[in-house]
Amino acid sequence: MERSAVVTARHADATEPVYGVTTGFGSLATVPIPAPRRAQLQKSLVRSHAAGLGDPIETDTVRAMMLLRVRSLSMGYSGARPHVAETMLAVLNAGITPVVPEYGSVGASGDLAPLAHCALTLTGEGAAYSRDGTEMPAAAALAQAGIEPLTLGAKEGLALINGTDGMLAMLVLATYDLRRLLKLADVTAAMSVEALLGTDRAFAADLVALRPQPGQMASAANLRALLAGSAIVASHREGDPRVQDAYSLRCAPQVLGAARDTLEHAERVATNELRSAIDNPMILPDGRVESCGNFHGAPLAFVCDFLAIAAAEVGAIAERRTDRLLDPARSEGLPPFLAEDPGVDSGLMIAQYTQAALVAENRRLAAPASVGSLPTSAMQEDHVSMGWGGARRLRTVVRNLARILAIECVTAARGLELRAPLEPAAGTRAALVALREAGVPGPGEDRFVAPELAIAERLVLCGQLLAAVEDELGELQ
Repeated sequence: MERSAVVTARHADATEPVYGVTTGFGSLATVPIPAPRRAQLQKSLVRSHAAGLGDPIETDTVRAMMLLRVRSLSMGYSGARPHVAETMLAVLNAGITPVVPEYGSVGASGDLAPLAHCALTLTGEGAAYSRDGTEMPAAAALAQAGIEPLTLGAKEGLALINGTDGMLAMLVLATYDLRRLLKLADVTAAMSVEALLGTDRAFAADLVALRPQPGQMASAANLRALLAGSAIVASHREGDPRVQDAYSLRCAPQVLGAARDTLEHAERVATNELRSAIDNPMILPDGRVESCGNFHGAPLAFVCDFLAIAAAEVGAIAERRTDRLLDPARSEGLPPFLAEDPGVDSGLMIAQYTQAALVAENRRLAAPASVGSLPTSAMQEDHVSMGWGGARRLRTVVRNLARILAIECVTAARGLELRAPLEPAAGTRAALVALREAGVPGPGEDRFVAPELAIAERLVLCGQLLAAVEDELGELQ
């Protein structure tokens, strides 16, 4: 960082045009900036680009994007002094989080507006949250923590805002959540297969290996482990006139496995981005200052779109299994809507409505954002990625998927108990017990359903439900 900062300072004192150091920005890149105005240039950049609107985004996203911006700056290709990175880390360690509005990035010249709101806080302007979540002027938050506001040097304003860090932050957080949810989707699928008197024969290793898609084989292996030793499955293994199950049961590893493979691809892209220096222009070791397009968000935008599609389909197939559990024409002997006294009681009828609403929303959100480029900056930035919007939408889809799986788990658990005295498998029973111990009661007369679904959602989101299963079976694939 020191080496590149020296190069930047040298160019800042020269007369040759260097983008963002001695010139304006975007389509104003042809406007030369006189030497006495170059310090003001960086401050003006941050102020003018902090132009977002909408509700504040989540604290975890803001803190992640700041940390990732430090990561990129610390690679030494941005021309920023070490003091800039040290100030950013001090702000994070003090629990200070900039207030960043949701709208403002088109995912091309980096996440300009969101990162500018972060940079504004570093300079003591704008608004921030303290460690306890209190919103206050950024200057007051910095003063409370004993942090001196940052005075920007040559190119440092540009270096703070010209990155894909917001998109990358949301992608990384989403992939972490989704990896756990895809394991849990195997659990809820197994519970539904069992409760619907489905067979595990479609998941046999030799059968699945005939189509050697890695995700499919991993998901099928999980389903076999989850259903192993099930007295319910064994009860109809012989003499069952049905020759095959419905697609939502039989094809579970194919759909869930395809989502796993999509996630693997997305994680490869994210890992590469985590090794990348993102800025423009770049300060190279030989002293060159070169403009490039590394800030363009296309790699992240594409995989955010792909993951949203995959996650939406995981939720869609889960909803089909839930609907089957509630329909007496297809549930293999279970009472309508799993109600205690059908007619007087409606059971889990409306829980499936909620699930269907979430599936419908995810389908709308799965429309690709990356095909919606709109030109900006007087046509200088004539193709943009829309990756920020895609990443925002992905996190919503993933959160909705958690809710969809929570509803399937609640429904399938009730179906399993209605198969008594037949006992479920050890793995699916562990999920059922975790629900009951957390306060979700079993079959009975109608009661207030929303709190039970909220408990299940919490167990899904915090990983407790999956942990209960893995405590019983060992780690799933």
